[in-house]
Amino acid sequence: MSVTELVPLLQELDRTDKLRVLLLLVYELAQEEGALLQPGMAYPVWSPYDAFEAASALLNVLKEAESTPHA
Repeated sequence: MSVTELVPLLQELDRTDKLRVLLLLVYELAQEEGALLQPGMAYPVWSPYDAFEAASALLNVLKEAESTPHA
């Protein structure tokens, strides 16, 4: 069944059934995405903590913005 066939059927559903379909689809997508992450593995996440170069670059941009007249 194609999406164009499903849309009219989904629009006829009541609110509760629409939420059930939504949850089902989100669950299915999460299961597919879950294969990308392996249990017990470490995945790096960037944090602004100790990001002194980024803070310096932001400070320079803010100083430039202060000195530039606004239209």
